[in-house]
Amino acid sequence: MAIRDLLPLSRWARRRHAAPLGQRWYAIGDIHGRLDLLNELIRAIDRDDEQRGVTDTRLLFLGDYIDRGPDSRAVVELMMKLDIGADQVVFLSGNHEEVLLATADGNRRAAALFHKMGGRETLLSYGVSAQDYDYADASGIVDLVRANIPTAHLDWLTRLRTAYRAGDYFFAHAGVRPGIPLDDQAASDLRWIRREFLSHPASHGAMVVHGHSVTAAIDERPNRIGIDTGAYASGCLTALGIEGEDRWYLQTGTTPA
Repeated sequence: MAIRDLLPLSRWARRRHAAPLGQRWYAIGDIHGRLDLLNELIRAIDRDDEQRGVTDTRLLFLGDYIDRGPDSRAVVELMMKLDIGADQVVFLSGNHEEVLLATADGNRRAAALFHKMGGRETLLSYGVSAQDYDYADASGIVDLVRANIPTAHLDWLTRLRTAYRAGDYFFAHAGVRPGIPLDDQAASDLRWIRREFLSHPASHGAMVVHGHSVTAAIDERPNRIGIDTGAYASGCLTALGIEGEDRWYLQTGTTPA
């Protein structure tokens, strides 16, 4: 009998996945305009990182910086300040960023979806009045996006990555298409997939860390880890820490927003 047959599945899964040698990573879930929670979580990460000792520490953000919460503009501005280049801080694109960019390109169907996905709060954070937004149709929302979101912000969002691999971990906003090699994944799946990915029980070739699908608690499975804990509504923003074969979690308080 193999040693792995004597171990609980969750314990064995932990042993099989490791961060790159000499690196400590913190991956942060969907922020959705909650600057207050982001600042709180970054302070917690700083404390945790200091307690664990000096190493090559890196951050990764899983996307969905905007919509629903009240401070999308401030979140984007903070992300841009944290973007120091190279791979010290990695930013992924979420489906909400994709829809905003399509709206800015003049896609009226995307504008209608932007509205349904919490775009009103995003545009209000950029100085659009509630009255102007509420009177706008899809074409009007396109005009409001183009007139009020700085080109520099849209350009930065355009440059976001779709996925990132660090050691035995693969990071994507939504997940991956089962059966497709990780290097061949479609950007649409990386940002939008749900059911086929969430229900798949087998290995994807790496531990997939994702957001996108809200769960009340961290959703850790043998083949994936979901860390979208619905921060915009729950008050709980989650980060995953990994170093060597260890992993741990940091979270903000759970008082509803």
